[in-house]
Amino acid sequence: MFTASETPLVATILLVAVGILGWGFYRARPYGKLGIFAWLQSVVLMTPWLLFFGLFAAGIYINIVGILFLLVVSAGVYIYLGKQLRAIGQDAILRQRAAQKLAAESSQEAKQDENAPPSAPPEQVQPKSIAIPNEDLNSIKGIFGIDTFFVTETIAYQEGVIFNGNLRGEPEATHNRLSTSLKERLGEKYRLFLVENAEAKPVAIILPSKNDPPVMTVAQKAFAGILFIATIATCMETSGVLLNFDLFTNPGRFMETVPITIGILLILLTHEAGHWLLARRHQIRLSFPYFLPSVQIGSFGAITRFESLLPNRKVLFDIALAGPAAGGILSLIMLVVGLLFSHPGSLFQLPNQFFQGSILVGSLARVILGSALQSSLVDVHPLVIIGWLGLLLSAINLMPAGQLDGGRIVQSIYGRKIASRTTIATIILLALVSLGNPLAMYWAIVIVFLQRGAERPSLNEISEPDDARAALGLLALFLMIATLLPLTPTLAGSLGIGG
Repeated sequence: MFTASETPLVATILLVAVGILGWGFYRARPYGKLGIFAWLQSVVLMTPWLLFFGLFAAGIYINIVGILFLLVVSAGVYIYLGKQLRAIGQDAILRQRAAQKLAAESSQEAKQDENAPPSAPPEQVQPKSIAIPNEDLNSIKGIFGIDTFFVTETIAYQEGVIFNGNLRGEPEATHNRLSTSLKERLGEKYRLFLVENAEAKPVAIILPSKNDPPVMTVAQKAFAGILFIATIATCMETSGVLLNFDLFTNPGRFMETVPITIGILLILLTHEAGHWLLARRHQIRLSFPYFLPSVQIGSFGAITRFESLLPNRKVLFDIALAGPAAGGILSLIMLVVGLLFSHPGSLFQLPNQFFQGSILVGSLARVILGSALQSSLVDVHPLVIIGWLGLLLSAINLMPAGQLDGGRIVQSIYGRKIASRTTIATIILLALVSLGNPLAMYWAIVIVFLQRGAERPSLNEISEPDDARAALGLLALFLMIATLLPLTPTLAGSLGIGG
């Protein structure tokens, strides 16, 4: 039964959901069966989210097991629909190629009847405005062909050139062939990007390799080291605050802060190790991490730059997700173990309102601690604090904005345009939340000045990650929201959290 205050919120959620789905169906319908299947994929992915948050707004809570079940089912259906979608798309491509071949043959026969030699579509070249030397430009043109990318127009672009034309075959296979041919002809002198233009048509862009991401200088590495030392200091100060003393006024007690400091640093380093291991697997160079010290929670994570061009959006997804996945899993293990080890007389006594600050943490604590959460003070093991801070760090870095891990995940799945929109939406939301939480304003400032730009395009920007990666990305974003979103007092009371 909805209360008077809950009814408008529930109605708003339902109207927004219906509006989004209706707008998606309206845009998908002109594309026939292909568009409808793509729309159904969106419906499948949105359903668990809408169901959970709609019921949550109404005061009805679905436990963690139910949430994970919904996500697993939706991911399975999403993958199945993706296979059907690709099969339909392949049929459409084959029909299109057959039509083009028939049209080309008909055109050729007509020209032969007129005793005129067949000619390729006119190529508009602007050689005097193209920065690439003519010798190199001619060699570059030679890599294209009717079976890979049929060039129809050449346009100067910055220090390189854009080739408009028709893509033949699968984008990944075509890009590999073109890149290999370019390297055989001109070595490492140029890079070939396969992207979509404003009309969503594939274009090939050739740029000099001198525009590759720069490698860190010695000064930048030294600055990264200074930030790491500062992060150790703020982690120790945070540990002191948790132990009810100020380390700077009581430096002789620094040994007491070491265990918690090591726990926080272990999570931070595990997060960065996840990025590094996947980057090494894909042969991508990463910069040293620029850790962001924080006196509130020890650290806000780190900023890591790519020092190599990414071959495709799959690699971007893998590297972006690896960090928060590694750090988040370790944090979750610490949290659960800490809750299991908690007992009357444990080192920390937390007010029960602490467990209302996160749906995920509160739900796990309710399952493990049970009626102990009804006490005004709850005795917990130190690992509970460390695990909670680690989950918070992972969730913050999973926000879908700019070059944060969450922003990179959204860009890899949905592309740069959608990633730019989610960045704006995240900044606006943080600005609103900052009215009650100063930390949100801090992160809004960090994103605006340091991380607001999308990651630079991959060499093959057209090929999308597979359905399994898309489902994993949405699961990560869901867990981010479940970590950052607090329980309402009414819902917390119905769960038995608080008196």
